[in-house]
Amino acid sequence: MAMQHLIFDADDTLWENNIHFERAIEAFLDFLDHSRLTRQQVRDVLDEIELANLGAGGYGSAAFTRNLSACYERLAERQVAAEDLRAVMAFGERILSQPVELIDGVQETLALLAQRHDLTLLTKGHAEEQQAKIDRSGLAGYFRHAEVVPEKDPAAYHALVARLELDPARTWMVGNSPKSDINPALAVGLNAVFIPHHATWRLEHQEVDTTGARGRLLVLERFRELGRHFLD
Repeated sequence: MAMQHLIFDADDTLWENNIHFERAIEAFLDFLDHSRLTRQQVRDVLDEIELANLGAGGYGSAAFTRNLSACYERLAERQVAAEDLRAVMAFGERILSQPVELIDGVQETLALLAQRHDLTLLTKGHAEEQQAKIDRSGLAGYFRHAEVVPEKDPAAYHALVARLELDPARTWMVGNSPKSDINPALAVGLNAVFIPHHATWRLEHQEVDTTGARGRLLVLERFRELGRHFLD
């Protein structure tokens, strides 16, 4: 295969991420222990708060911690005490201390792909937090370029392609999120590789939309399957 430009998402594509947020939410639900609302109903309120705050608060553990605290203040069935808020905030803050756990097959597959193709890392979120995960992952050396953006939308992909002078016909976005990885890449004429993750964040769920797409779409079960398509 001729050299391709492979752009990789990071969270839940290269390493585990949302499982840590899910564990924090489960701990929060246990702590709140609401007498009338089901766990699903409480999660719906948290989703509402997170959606409302995305524009101003962005992504990452700090934004999540603020949203968790706001959810507690809204739903608590007792007077909100300082020690209760500290306990809620601790659920989110401990995410930062979690080790970077690479998804199966990532390191060996990237090592092979980097020998033949041009690799870029594109992730969204809090710049310092994301950069810290990149540094701790041990994967930075496989990428010609790594970038953290506040949002992964069509404009972000257009800008990246122009800045790196990529050929869209030979450029592939590899990720687990239809909302941030697959649909916007297809919308601007890139190819895409969709690798679903069992714990993709609820707010990243969308139907994959190939309407009017000029690029190709591959759907794989595991990261290491990239080798069959880009190394043979």
